[in-house]
Amino acid sequence: MSVILEVKNAEKYYGNKGSLTAALNDLSFSVEEGEFVGIMGASGSGKTTLLNCISTIDRLSAGKAMVGGEDISELKGKKLDEFRSRKLGFIFQDFNLLDTMTAEENISLALSIKGEKPAEMEKKVKDIAEKLGISEVLGKFPSEMSGGQKQRVAAARAVVTDPELVLADEPTGALDSKASKALMESLLKLNNELGSTILMVTHDAFSASYAGRIIFIKDGKIFTEIVREKGEERKDFFKRIVDVTTVLGGEIDELI
Repeated sequence: MSVILEVKNAEKYYGNKGSLTAALNDLSFSVEEGEFVGIMGASGSGKTTLLNCISTIDRLSAGKAMVGGEDISELKGKKLDEFRSRKLGFIFQDFNLLDTMTAEENISLALSIKGEKPAEMEKKVKDIAEKLGISEVLGKFPSEMSGGQKQRVAAARAVVTDPELVLADEPTGALDSKASKALMESLLKLNNELGSTILMVTHDAFSASYAGRIIFIKDGKIFTEIVREKGEERKDFFKRIVDVTTVLGGEIDELI
């Protein structure tokens, strides 16, 4: 397997010389093609800062983040825009769908920007909608959809362009337990059937239990990581996640 994401000695500081706060402190890890990796940590641990730097919303103070062999710190302007559209897919907590567009139009938008032909776009949208169980909402506007449907539309939009890396920021944060379960099963399906590489930041042990590996962050550093063993039941993996988050002092959402 090839390495899709490599973070080397990442550091991120906020403030000025008189008062610097280290959000990331010499943090290193990698994600291989086809992995589903969760990032967990208590509030203020640095997990959101890390995702922001990988997604190019923010920049590292020191160190490197490489996606598909490209150093994202060196990208600017049009090259940065092209990189985002080619290599990254995004799933946000608040959906970020365009209210004036139908689900189909929201999913198609990224394909349209890449200049794909209408017939090919329609096929790709229908295929991904079928996989995620949202075919019946393709003609609906966001205001006509439930939170779970909107988030699955957002997931479809994130993967329809076949990006190298899908970044999910607290994707179940605005969902109830039933919708959360449906979304996580959809993401697992994308990972298993399409081979999508997913990096997900979450505070929720239930959501994290769908991943294959969890990296725990504390005070801007990697505290530990655990890997779901072959044949291990998800509930057993969940219990192991809870054990670590208890040591970290993070809050656990008891959704299972």
